[in-house]
Amino acid sequence: MHKQAKIYVAGHKGLVGSAIVRCLQKNGYGNLVLRTSKELDLRRQAEVEQFFDMEHPEYVFLAAAKVGGILANSTSPAEFIYDNLMIETNIIHAAYQYMVKKLLFLGSSCIYPRMAVQPIKEEYLLSDYLETTNEAYAIAKITGIELCKFYRRQYACDFISAMPTNLYGINDNFDLQTSHVLPALIRKFHEAKVNHAPHVTLWGTGTPLREFMYVDDLADALLHLMLHYSDELHVNVGTGEDLSISQVAQIVKDVVGYKGEIQYDTSKPDGTPRKLLDVSLLNRTGYHYTTSLRKGIELVYEWYLQQNK
Repeated sequence: MHKQAKIYVAGHKGLVGSAIVRCLQKNGYGNLVLRTSKELDLRRQAEVEQFFDMEHPEYVFLAAAKVGGILANSTSPAEFIYDNLMIETNIIHAAYQYMVKKLLFLGSSCIYPRMAVQPIKEEYLLSDYLETTNEAYAIAKITGIELCKFYRRQYACDFISAMPTNLYGINDNFDLQTSHVLPALIRKFHEAKVNHAPHVTLWGTGTPLREFMYVDDLADALLHLMLHYSDELHVNVGTGEDLSISQVAQIVKDVVGYKGEIQYDTSKPDGTPRKLLDVSLLNRTGYHYTTSLRKGIELVYEWYLQQNK
């Protein structure tokens, strides 16, 4: 991928897309094609095809998606499956039509079975039942992987897929109704600190195990895969390490400087008991993550404070 290649980053305003843009620019890729959702509705096939006809991008990072946590996935499953199916189907088909040289599709580790053997290998996909709280989103993302696989088989398109673990970073969503667990923890502990609250109440038992990756590490990994990987098997992208939610909460509490107690509302769902990716395939390609969880949380909290002055 030469430095002047025209690269389309779909979803460049989001957590992952903005990190991809930072990574590309840091590495000397300056010819980026970017559109906001107001400028281009990726759910509309005609708009997407018109965009590809006008811009003819050579490479595509497909990071656009409708995302959210347990609450958002549980209350709006129709939106999650429809929006994500339309976005990925329109872009992947247009990339084929307009002869994109290479496309990288971003999935999610929630595609794997709820009770998958840990750590989760790529081949465990579609081997058992999904987690019900994010089933609609997972089905949409699985479809994206399969689209890339079958377009590669039938049309010889160089379309690849990457499955990131739980992500966090700057430009994250901190809305307590729709956010993922780590930004929600940062906001809860910060507001408790500011308001001198005696305790913070968290959902579930605190026992589920989760793997977290700093989003700029993910972006570095995606560029690495775009340059060095070409196969129909999707690639897990993560750290290969996990912690309990209670351990993560303690780190966030320490970074924020909150002095109160942590309580757990066990009437609320935990979600998947454990979700750790096997990243041996990624490591064999030559990539390893660099940002520790504590360091990443410190960077995100610093950014959060700047945004909320």
